[in-house]
Amino acid sequence: MFDFDATLPFMALQFLLLAALLNAIFYKPLTKVLDDRDNYIRTNTLDAKERLAKAERLTQDYEQQLAASRRQAQATVEAAQAEAKKITAEKIAEAQKSAQIQREQAAVEIEQQKQQAFRELEQQVDALSRQILEKLLGPSLVR
Repeated sequence: MFDFDATLPFMALQFLLLAALLNAIFYKPLTKVLDDRDNYIRTNTLDAKERLAKAERLTQDYEQQLAASRRQAQATVEAAQAEAKKITAEKIAEAQKSAQIQREQAAVEIEQQKQQAFRELEQQVDALSRQILEKLLGPSLVR
């Protein structure tokens, strides 16, 4: 069946030459392209991961700054509300004090007017009493 003449080593040599030729022409460039592609994908993946991590850090920083700003704004609003309540309470106290002073002044003025009215009434009563006495007793007896 098999002849082991010179064709077998020639065929083996052809096979080895074809394998070497395919390796040099096809397999090395193909593996180089695959290796380059693998490096490109790995590099882009690492860059994407780094950018994603950086974006997450920036997002976290911005969220923290936003939360701090919100807390500061809330504190400012609360301080303003407390100040407004304080000012309102002071104004109310001033108004009450002013009203109390005006009431006291009005009471004093009313009391003075009352005393004045009593004095005037006393004078009128005295004058009327003399007139009545003069009419009853006569002008010469009343003095």
